[in-house]
Amino acid sequence: MEVVANNQVLDFVANLKKPTDISQVRQQALNALNGMDFPHRRIEEWKYTRVSKYVKRKYNQQTAEIDAQNIFLEEKMHQLVFVNGYFDKSQSTVIDDDALTIRTIEEVDNNYYSEVMEDIDENVFSVINKAYQTGGVYLHVKADTKVKYPIHIVHLLVGNEVIANVRHFIHIEKGSKAEVLVTFNSKNSENSFTNVVFEGEVEENATLTINKLQSETKDVLHISREFFVQEEGSTFKMNTITTGGELTRNQLDVIVEGKNCYTEMNGAYLGIDKQHIDNHTYVDQMASHCITNELYKGVMNDSSTGVFNGMILVRPDSQKIEAYQSNKNVLLSEKASIYSKPELEIYADDVRCSHGSTIGELDQQALFYLRSRGINKSEAEQLLVSAFIGDVLDKIENDAVRKQVDKIFLENYGWKF
Repeated sequence: MEVVANNQVLDFVANLKKPTDISQVRQQALNALNGMDFPHRRIEEWKYTRVSKYVKRKYNQQTAEIDAQNIFLEEKMHQLVFVNGYFDKSQSTVIDDDALTIRTIEEVDNNYYSEVMEDIDENVFSVINKAYQTGGVYLHVKADTKVKYPIHIVHLLVGNEVIANVRHFIHIEKGSKAEVLVTFNSKNSENSFTNVVFEGEVEENATLTINKLQSETKDVLHISREFFVQEEGSTFKMNTITTGGELTRNQLDVIVEGKNCYTEMNGAYLGIDKQHIDNHTYVDQMASHCITNELYKGVMNDSSTGVFNGMILVRPDSQKIEAYQSNKNVLLSEKASIYSKPELEIYADDVRCSHGSTIGELDQQALFYLRSRGINKSEAEQLLVSAFIGDVLDKIENDAVRKQVDKIFLENYGWKF
């Protein structure tokens, strides 16, 4: 945690509604805020992402009504809708499924939660979320079962200077399997803020797949904190597609506590105008015989900025680890910029680990070739970009989700994939 003597945090939360039900988690968060301040660029993890102008605003929590039907996918799914951080029961649908139990976030057992999330390092935004969250779900999947339908968590933001503090937790018991889709959209939401926390535990031999689509409008601040724990033989996969937001900061941490785990993290981020998109990842390999694959690709145009900082930590007793981390970026404009920092910290000697980063322009020879065949510049660039990020998009195995991604690209950029 970032702890300093003087801070603006208490002023920032002064207008937020204090919770009436003070759980153990809320109380700990409220206490922690007294000694915290907002990050600045002298802090290494926030070196390239400046939040000072956003935290000077006075956000408010408010309920609203907005039709979510156009966000729903064609595939049959559990639909859980949150508008401005508040659960919208009227638009939500839970299909009968013996494998899955859905409760409110307040129903997470505090003792269980404290044990799973012991000694985690949180930033000030996730602490604000836990102190002032207005809604969220606790998803529980029974042992040795498979959730019949994907779980779609819909987040909608509407109104000016609104803050949506929403928090989720998922518990996948041993031998079970679940797929979650998390989407973020906004409308008429100038100077608003999505502040989301998503945490969970994947027990022995269980599998959790998460697809996250961020397509809010270009006037939204979005900060998300994701933290998952893997037990022996488990599989965790997460694909993050980011196209929206004025400033977007994703922090994904995975603690691999058990042997023979598989971890996969993929991301595609596309920036235009003056967008700022920041992806931070952290994998803590605490046990042996595990595999981690991490692939993030960015395409930045106009005056946009992309940031990638990934860390894989291999502890001394974690032998026979395979860990691969790659960040590749394309700049479509001379004014666009990328800051890339893939990292490995290895304390074991019997491992296979690699990391790499590339930043460049589109292949001019390939562009010339396509244009010489009668393809205009815009379409030629689209073809090359499609080829560049295609391997990330192919990681999305759900056809309905992939179609939604293609729809987002068509609506935002006029690109057909």
